[in-house]
Amino acid sequence: MKRSTGVRMCATAAVGALSLALVTGCSSESDKKTDDTKASGSASASAAAPAATAKALAKPELEKLLLTQAEVKGYRVDDGDDTLPKSKAEVKTDKPACDPLAWSTAGLAPGDKDVSASNTIAAEPKDGAKDLESALQVEMTFVGLSSYDGDGAEKAMKAVSDGVKACSGGYRLTSEAEQDGKVTKVTADQGSAQGDETVAFTQSVDMDGQGTAQFRTEVVRKGNTVATFYTVNFADFGATKAAEIPAAVVQAQLAKIK
Repeated sequence: MKRSTGVRMCATAAVGALSLALVTGCSSESDKKTDDTKASGSASASAAAPAATAKALAKPELEKLLLTQAEVKGYRVDDGDDTLPKSKAEVKTDKPACDPLAWSTAGLAPGDKDVSASNTIAAEPKDGAKDLESALQVEMTFVGLSSYDGDGAEKAMKAVSDGVKACSGGYRLTSEAEQDGKVTKVTADQGSAQGDETVAFTQSVDMDGQGTAQFRTEVVRKGNTVATFYTVNFADFGATKAAEIPAAVVQAQLAKIK
């Protein structure tokens, strides 16, 4: 799969089985190790632990917590049924410790849970967009929600945090369609300090031997619910800086989680 193919897929919002694998193109043979990963993510010093008796929400309950069109202005909200994987079976990496990173990016539960709900939230196209490039100058955020019994949400956050450290030198991933992607480096970022606990990280992804692109993911725990956010700018795949995750989307989504 050539990079141009990946761009066309993005243009039609066909992110497919795993957003990283299809959005960023196929792998190359180069690899780069790094020792400059910071302390994994950022957690609030006063992070509130969910009660030991906390019960996980079922999928219909999670779907009710996802943002709707009326709840976030300036964005178009769609379900993630056609653009995000439906289960973890569709997401494969070559390092088990990296699975939570790939799952978080794909809107799946990062912890020991298969049930999740997801949607896509895209900024409305700029007024006056007259060509494809202008129309593609939009950022889409993939949002995933998962819920856990007892301290499962805390364990999910730890799995992501540990993954940032363990996968600093990169990993490979494969979608169900057998299209490969290669993350060459993972670095910890400063989180938004929202919710009870936050882990944020940036992944450097090989662009079919034509340089690397940066993609940022943020995972936030609020009680026993975990929200994941991953933003892509369709017209800016070769950017040296990751697209910012819209603060308005994060704030609005967390406000719906009790």
